[in-house]
Amino acid sequence: MSSAETTAKKPVNKSGKYNFKAEVKQLLDILVHSLYTSREIFLRELISNASDALDKLRFESTKGTDFIDKKAALEIRVSFDEKKNTLTISDTGIGMNKEELMQNIGTIAKSGSAEFLKQITESKKDANNIIGKFGVGFYSVFMVAKEVIIKTRSFRKEDAAVEWNSNGLGTYQIKVVDEKLGRGTTIEIHLKEDAKEFAEKYRIESVIKKHSNFIQFPIYIDKEKINTMTALWRERKSSVKPKQYNEFYKSLTYDNDEPWEIIHSNVDAPIQYDTLLFIPQKNTDFFGFNRENYGLDLYVRRVLIQHQNKELLPEYLSFVKGVVDSEDLPLNISRETLQENVVFNKIASNVTIQILNHLNKIAEKKPEQYVEFWKEHNRVFKMGYMDFANQEKYLKLLRFNSSSSKDDKELISFEDYTKKMKEDQREIYYVIGNSRDSVEVDPHLEIFRSKGLEVLYLFDPIDEFVINSVRKYKDFDLKSVDTVDLEKINKFKDLEEKKEKTEELSKDDEKHFDSLLARIKKILGDKVTEVRESKRLSGSPSLLVNPDDAMSSQMQKIMRMTNQQVGNQKKILEINKNHALIRNLLKAFKVNSNDDYITNVVENMFESALLLEGNLVDPHQLVSNVNKLLVNSSEWYLKAKDIK
Repeated sequence: MSSAETTAKKPVNKSGKYNFKAEVKQLLDILVHSLYTSREIFLRELISNASDALDKLRFESTKGTDFIDKKAALEIRVSFDEKKNTLTISDTGIGMNKEELMQNIGTIAKSGSAEFLKQITESKKDANNIIGKFGVGFYSVFMVAKEVIIKTRSFRKEDAAVEWNSNGLGTYQIKVVDEKLGRGTTIEIHLKEDAKEFAEKYRIESVIKKHSNFIQFPIYIDKEKINTMTALWRERKSSVKPKQYNEFYKSLTYDNDEPWEIIHSNVDAPIQYDTLLFIPQKNTDFFGFNRENYGLDLYVRRVLIQHQNKELLPEYLSFVKGVVDSEDLPLNISRETLQENVVFNKIASNVTIQILNHLNKIAEKKPEQYVEFWKEHNRVFKMGYMDFANQEKYLKLLRFNSSSSKDDKELISFEDYTKKMKEDQREIYYVIGNSRDSVEVDPHLEIFRSKGLEVLYLFDPIDEFVINSVRKYKDFDLKSVDTVDLEKINKFKDLEEKKEKTEELSKDDEKHFDSLLARIKKILGDKVTEVRESKRLSGSPSLLVNPDDAMSSQMQKIMRMTNQQVGNQKKILEINKNHALIRNLLKAFKVNSNDDYITNVVENMFESALLLEGNLVDPHQLVSNVNKLLVNSSEWYLKAKDIK
């Protein structure tokens, strides 16, 4: 058992009754009289202490120290008596003599117990919430015990057996006994009436399997060994077979499939810890209902400290399952102090880096295999855009569809994109949309196609948050197609000369075109901030462009979906004067600038542009305008064909 400060004066005789220190009395009063939600941790503490005692004996053995009962197996035994309402835990470890027993029972340091009491008094919390914070250790037994009897014999031949007992109410008795005891320690617990469950086999077994299933020494209930699982993470990778990994993964996750990838490491310096991590083949949280069901199991020297510890992993790696086992964390650390612990924070940081490095290795050496991972887990992984400490590793792992992809299944990385950039190109271009089909009819892409500039296609709503957060990849700015500086785009040559050149407007038509733009602005009023000639369009009559620093179309859509007010986001309407529709509109304008036909077409163009970018809130006006145009076009068709 662990050592701590002496809790009483050393005895001067073979037996005696002693008072606990004042702060220990206060602590025991809390433990004895309070109710707790997880009293089972007392069993974890006692078995952990037994395991420590066995470890210490094994260490003495390796030094060549002589000790008694050398043939006794290193083991922990648990027995119970439902009629007597007792529970007994015994080990064949290093044992204690009288002086050691008085020093080692409990691990309550003077400052620790005082601070524990202070926090209990001030916060009025259930003591169970912070019990591990100050190393209460052995004394947690008094949450379930009305009396505790310890019989122990040191491994040294010259030391006599000792007995300790207490009801936890302020005093304890200790005496040297003459009976023939074997090496080790036995703790007999007389349970309270409301703790009878701990004298039942199924309850004892469930607690041991939950907290102590991977203790390295065998734990028996009667003659049955309970901790049958091997702590695979403690083994070297070379000694573990694939079948063992798969069996452990399935027992940990209840997944019927084998893991997609296994990450197993044993770190010795500067901090000693072991990890066994698994990446599942499939994403099981399809609808986001199971978001909180993640975290790694945290062990300290094979003892489970916390199931699904969420501080060991950032949320964007929540698909990772597995265990972390530390040699350097205190056994009694609580979840309240984990975030304050330097060792724990270092381990958590290293685990994140370890996973990202492993994924990058697969992405580099087995790109097709990495695509399988991306398709299953990308929605969660993209949430890592706020992990600025690991942003470089994170960005390498992002994947996108692009204008150069042969279909919507083919993906590229930022690095792939940069390798295909044109000379002097300093920006990575992207467009946001619902699908590949919807993106490819976006008029903003026309100038990029004509210049042979690749554009990343972003289909997921979270993509915009990712892009707006990271802003750059290496030295290249990330730029949306609707906010580009056209001068930078136009410096690149067209891929080929236009086969059919549109006839240039006459000077008179140029003046009328300027007037047409003014008329269009008057028709649309405050729906747009400006109407101007487009320098980017080649196949579409018009498009809407964001003013500088305006909210993007996709972000507006996301905010509306979440019932947030976005206000009237005014844009610039660009008109392609070389498009056939605009040329016809110009002819009509020259005849009658106030023709209702012009108004109908302009409103239809504007609402069609809104529809393309996904921000047409009310389609009724568009449908009405389209119907008018269809009626007119049908009449013109009949007249042209002389159909009566």
